[in-house]
Parts: sequence; C-alpha cells; structure tokens
Amino acid sequence: MNGPLVVLTTPRFDRLLKKHAPGHPELADVFAEVISTLKSDPYNQSRRHQIRKLEGVPPGEGQYRLRSGRWRFRYDIWSQQREVELSFCGLRRENTY
Repeated sequence: MNGPLVVLTTPRFDRLLKKHAPGHPELADVFAEVISTLKSDPYNQSRRHQIRKLEGVPPGEGQYRLRSGRWRFRYDIWSQQREVELSFCGLRRENTY
C-alpha cells in the first residue's frame, strides 16, 4: 500500500466515543494508537495487530475488527478513496456488537 490512509469516523462512532470517554480515561490513548495502526497497516499485512476481517458483514457495516485490550473497533476500508472509516467502538461485553 502506498502511503498512509486517511482515517475518518461516522456520526455513530463519534457518539459512542463521546459516551465512553468520561468513564474510561485510557480511551484517549487507545484511540490514538488505533488511529496510528489504521493509518499505517489497516489490512494487517505485518501480522502485528489483532485485526480480523469479519465474514458475512457487508461494506458500510464495519467489515474489519481491531482489538485493543478490552476495546473493540469496527471499520471499513474504502480503497478507491484511500480512506478508513471507523464505525464502532465499544468495550468487550456481551452486547458489544
């Protein structure tokens, strides 16, 4: 892949991040790490990150999942626009997805 991709967020992602931020001060650091990872290696070609392509999930609904500790992030990769679009963030619980 040539150069870093642009990482964008959906309104749903922004609402979830804002909702979780007050109770979880570590979220800012986790989010910064996730942004860095997605800019440099969203397909996990280096095999250093806990990224998985989800089966049976259509484009636009978070085809990829990134695990970072207790946090889960779902995103889509739009190759044509060279963009990564974050669509979900949440703690690992029974109702995470």
